Amino acid sequence: MTLRLGVDLGGTKIEIAVFGEDGRELLRRRAPTPHAGYDSALEAFSSLIQESERQAGERCTVGVGMPGTIHPRSGRVVNAHNTPFNGRRLKHDLEAKLNREVRFANDANCFALSEATDGAGAGRSVVFGAILGTGVGGGIVVHGEVLNGHHGISGEWGHTPLPWMTREEHPGPRCNCGRLGCIEQWCSGPALGRERDARGEENALAIYVDRLARAFSLVINFLDPEVIVVGGGVSKESRIYASVPELLPRYVYSPVVETEVVPAKYGDASGVRGAAMLWPR
Repeated sequence: MTLRLGVDLGGTKIEIAVFGEDGRELLRRRAPTPHAGYDSALEAFSSLIQESERQAGERCTVGVGMPGTIHPRSGRVVNAHNTPFNGRRLKHDLEAKLNREVRFANDANCFALSEATDGAGAGRSVVFGAILGTGVGGGIVVHGEVLNGHHGISGEWGHTPLPWMTREEHPGPRCNCGRLGCIEQWCSGPALGRERDARGEENALAIYVDRLARAFSLVINFLDPEVIVVGGGVSKESRIYASVPELLPRYVYSPVVETEVVPAKYGDASGVRGAAMLWPR
């Protein structure tokens, strides 16, 4: 039996899980993300994987989900600014430490893969996974395969402008990427928190779901997925699933909008599950 080890590499913690051939979770462990310089962090990261394998009792395939991506030509990590691995050849160096191939993907892609495989998007040909948390991320799975794209940034809808901004909204707050009006600054958890502070719970949610409907309409107009699966801290807001589908027809370029908007089946566990699934059974 071949075991699959998945890693969810974040800025503050690393989560590892090992899965059997039948998809059953065999073990799970967490550790703080090391930040003591690249070489030390790499050593600690590889040791954590090896210790997990010893605990599982077998050498595993290894898949890693992380913020940002591995640039397809330079091989360096890009857009993972909250980790010690940004700008480094992490895939190359980790493979040398483990003496085997390691598969990497953006954490939102791993989330989408998990939910498309046997989660809330199971059985759908095109699935968009939307993470609404500290930031806004997105992943695309088509016929069971992650769509990475030419630059490795497919699904990064959070860094496009919010569509149909009102006069009050324009030009929008400055994003961490340096641009104005990105969806991330309107639809993330902190953005909803700011609206609640300014307008109160009910008004803030009414404004938020309309902005999210506009943001999702962008995805539907260019990708036309069968389902949008929502994860992250904001996904717990039940009003998203009641109100956003009703609002989508205002903005989507179709006389009938049948795209489902549903919460993730596996929640926070989808990242590490999807990382393991970068290796098929």
